[in-house]
Amino acid sequence: MARRPTNPRDAAEAAFKAATTKPPERTREAPAIPGRREQISLRVDAEVIEWFQDDGPGWQDRMADALRKAAGK
Repeated sequence: MARRPTNPRDAAEAAFKAATTKPPERTREAPAIPGRREQISLRVDAEVIEWFQDDGPGWQDRMADALRKAAGK
């Protein structure tokens, strides 16, 4: 019987590979939440923003409603 049952080079390479290999990345799906909003950056003409803001607070909701209607949702 051999003193070392495994090849030291193979053992060293396996240990190096285990220490340097990244684990596979887990992908997470966003939970399906009704009415969930997402923050984005969007360039809109100043006149359009002023038109929505003229009616006071809630202009973002009114703009979202108008976009939703334009998208047919």
